[in-house]
Amino acid sequence: MSTLCLTGELFLDMVRSGAANLELHSAEVNDLNVFPIPDGDTGSNMTLTIQGGANVSCNTESLSDTAASVARGMLLSARGNSGVILSQLFEGAAAGFKGLGTADLKAVDKAFAKAVEQAYSSVIDPTEGTILTVARETSEMVSQRDFSSLEELLEAAIDRAKISLEHTPELLDVLKKAGVVDSGGAGLIYIFEGMYSRLTGKPVERPQELNYHHTSAPKAVDTDLFTEDSVLEFGYCTEVLVRLQKIKCDPESFDINELIAFMSGLGDSIVAFKNGTIVKLHVHTMTPYKVLEYCQRFGEFLTIKIENMMLQHNEVIANEQEKEKERSRYAVVAVASGEGLKKELMEMGCDVVIDGGQTQNPSASDILAAFDKANAETVFILPNNGNILLTAKQAGELYNKSDIRVIPTKTIGDCISVLSMMDLSFDADTIEQEMNDAMEGTVTAEVSKSIRAAELNGISISSGEYIGIIGKDVVSADTDCYGTAVEALKLMKPAQHSALMIISGKNAAKGLSAELAEFAKKEYRRLEICEIEGGQDIYDLILVVN
Repeated sequence: MSTLCLTGELFLDMVRSGAANLELHSAEVNDLNVFPIPDGDTGSNMTLTIQGGANVSCNTESLSDTAASVARGMLLSARGNSGVILSQLFEGAAAGFKGLGTADLKAVDKAFAKAVEQAYSSVIDPTEGTILTVARETSEMVSQRDFSSLEELLEAAIDRAKISLEHTPELLDVLKKAGVVDSGGAGLIYIFEGMYSRLTGKPVERPQELNYHHTSAPKAVDTDLFTEDSVLEFGYCTEVLVRLQKIKCDPESFDINELIAFMSGLGDSIVAFKNGTIVKLHVHTMTPYKVLEYCQRFGEFLTIKIENMMLQHNEVIANEQEKEKERSRYAVVAVASGEGLKKELMEMGCDVVIDGGQTQNPSASDILAAFDKANAETVFILPNNGNILLTAKQAGELYNKSDIRVIPTKTIGDCISVLSMMDLSFDADTIEQEMNDAMEGTVTAEVSKSIRAAELNGISISSGEYIGIIGKDVVSADTDCYGTAVEALKLMKPAQHSALMIISGKNAAKGLSAELAEFAKKEYRRLEICEIEGGQDIYDLILVVN
């Protein structure tokens, strides 16, 4: 069967199948990492991004409205550079479909071209040999050919995208040196393949345990909002997902109305439905244990969520009170991982620190929430990672409650230099300029363990060795973390600087930081040395000279 017309329903189904296929292969995309350290997160970032679009609810048949909803969902969920670019591809496609109830093959072609145009325009300095190249070369092929069906078009697009992906190392030297193809381009192909599967009647489904398992981290609870003197007025918001068991009931004849009737005697705000042998229930009750007892008569729980609604109520009041506080003139938001490092940044003047970094890139929604929390007329955001910079800029463009200034800090060292020189007594333009100037001359080195053998920057690396990275270059490698750090430190030319900060990671050996500090004191007597237990993942040591 040939498809000649793209509808809103079909488009959303294709996006969902593409998202599922990418999720199944996200680990493979993560492994296409330039540096042989466990910081590959492109597959995870792109998966979380497209899931933001795949999970939207759209009750319209209009392709225009559906594409806009998908793009908006992806925009708010975008993580990392590849995730942001992916969201921009779908934003451009939505613009191409604007005003259309359905799209013929010519309209699909034009929307594809618009998607590429939007993605390129969203990047200040587009780099060829990336997901951008794969998307552009594929779109150019589509525009030059005539197709008899959407199936034929997408099949040809996948073939051309694979050819483009294989050529990415020829365009980007860092890929050639690492012996890998571009991870973002690989992720895009998995999405295309999933979309094609849906188009040909074989949609990719997420594994059931992923469909019904809430994978995000548990929400932090402010226990001060419900004390020993509080009174439970609103009960518990109780949600369960139950798998009906044949040894307990007949799943086919299970009557959802009987469940609803029983729950009506326990509480209100009841929502319950049955999908095959799965029962989903939501109820507000003072006695959640009775809900669990009743449900377990018929099956076993897949998930359980019970939340004290007094906490939720008091949190809303606390948030409203927080919003009523006088807006400050300026606020600084930064991104960092590791409790010690986050604490240090707060002490240096940050108002809000977003938890994130390598492998934990915050989404645009996370950054927007931080802007709300900052509650200032002008907010300066320090992304501290080149892979978060685009997300920060995208969030800044979406936010209209404050003047957002994105300072292009790419390392924690850049951030520390900005904060150490920060003076908020001037106008916003002057502060922004001084923040940018403060990064000049700062050098940051990161030491991590290699997860595979590689040959980079003329250095042979064995799996399990430590490597030192300055900027985008591997500068040292050794079986000993201390030796690797010493070699990296020498190349940072500390004698030309006045201060050295040694930030030890979560997995750093005990005494490693002190040993390195002792070396630096003997070799560079004028250097002011500071040690911090950062607690960050991935990097055993981060060295900063300024």
